[in-house]
Amino acid sequence: MDEPRDYYEILGVPRDADDAAIKKAYRKLALQFHPDRNAGDASAEAKFKEAAEAYQVLSDAQKRATYDRFGHQGLRGGGGGGGAGPGFQNAEEIFSQFGDIFGDIFGFSGGRGRGGGQRVRRGQDLQVQLHLDFLEAVHGVVKEVEVPIHAICDRCDGDGAEPGHPPVTCDLCGGVGEVMQAQMFLRIRTTCPKCRGAGKTVAVPCKTCSGRGRVRKSQKLSVTVPAGVSSGLQLRVSGKGDVGDPGAPPGDLYVHLEVDEHDFFRRDGDDVLCTLPISYAQACLGAELTVPTVDGKHSFTIPPGTPSGKVVPLKGLGAPRLGGGRRGRGDQLVQVVVQVPEKVDAEQEKLIRRLAELENSQVAHKGFLKDFWDRITS
Repeated sequence: MDEPRDYYEILGVPRDADDAAIKKAYRKLALQFHPDRNAGDASAEAKFKEAAEAYQVLSDAQKRATYDRFGHQGLRGGGGGGGAGPGFQNAEEIFSQFGDIFGDIFGFSGGRGRGGGQRVRRGQDLQVQLHLDFLEAVHGVVKEVEVPIHAICDRCDGDGAEPGHPPVTCDLCGGVGEVMQAQMFLRIRTTCPKCRGAGKTVAVPCKTCSGRGRVRKSQKLSVTVPAGVSSGLQLRVSGKGDVGDPGAPPGDLYVHLEVDEHDFFRRDGDDVLCTLPISYAQACLGAELTVPTVDGKHSFTIPPGTPSGKVVPLKGLGAPRLGGGRRGRGDQLVQVVVQVPEKVDAEQEKLIRRLAELENSQVAHKGFLKDFWDRITS
C-alpha cells in the first residue's frame, strides 16, 4: 500500500506554517477543486477530499503534533481519525465538517455556529395615493391620509401568545431560527419552516391576533406636500409603514401624488399655461389686460397689432421649482386669442359693416394684406 502524500505538501505550506497560513492554503484549494466547479471530474474531487483531509489534521493542534512526530502511522495508531485510513467518504462530509470555511468562501453559513441567531425582518413598506387640486400642488399643502397598517397586538405585545401561555423554544431549530438543508454538495442554512425564523413557537395563540402578533388597523397621518409637485411624484414618509419584527425598524410609507386638472391653468414642467380671450379691437389697438395667475390677478400690456395666438410670458409667475440647486419659479405663459362674438347688436353690426367696406377697399388696392397678395399672385 502506497504511503499517502505529506499533508504540508498537499496544502503547499512549510512545516512551520501558522494556523492562518494553513487555513488560507486550504481555502484556495477548496475553491479550485470544488465539485460544483468541476462537475464529473473525478481527479478534482479526489484532490478536494485530499485537501480537506490535510486541513482536518493540520488545523487541529493535537492531531498536528501527533502527525509531526509519527506521521500518518501515528494518526492511525493513535486513533486520530484524520489519517489516510477512513478519510472523507464524500464531499457532503467535508461540508458538514468545515461549514464555516465554505461560508467564508461561497457566502453562506455552513455551520450552526456561524450566522446563527434569529433573523429580524424590517417592516413592510406601504403605498397610498393622494389626490391634490391644481393650486395645492403649486403652493404646497399639509394633507391628512388614512393608511391601513399592521400594528403590534396590544393583547400579546406582539409575541402571538395568549397571556399566561408564553412562547416556547422551537423544537426543530432549537431556538436558532434556522435549519441546515443539503443542496447537492452544499449544506445551506435556511429559515426554520416551523417557527419562520422566530426561534420560538406558540402553543396557545392570542385570541385577538390569532397568533400573528399583528393586528390590522387604520392609521391617520399628516403628510407635508412641498410646493411645485406634479402628478407621478412620490413622497417617502420614513418609519410609517408596517411594524417589523421585535428589534427591527418599521417600513416606510410611499405617497403617490395625483394632481387634478384645472379649468383655466395647465402645467408644463415649472411653467403654468393659460389661454386669454381678447377682442379684435384690443388686438388691433393694443390694451392693458388682467389675467388670473396662481397667486391672484396680474395686469400686463399687449402692443397694437398683436396677432391671435401670440404667447406672452409673465416671468416668475409659474410654479416653484422643486429641490436640487435650482431656485425661483417658472413662468406663466399667456396665449392671447381673438374671440369672435356669437351675436352683435345693431350698432356693432353697423360699425363692423363699415369696417368690412374699408377692408374690402384695401384688399382691392392691395393695401390691406399686401404682403399676402404679393406672395400668391407673383
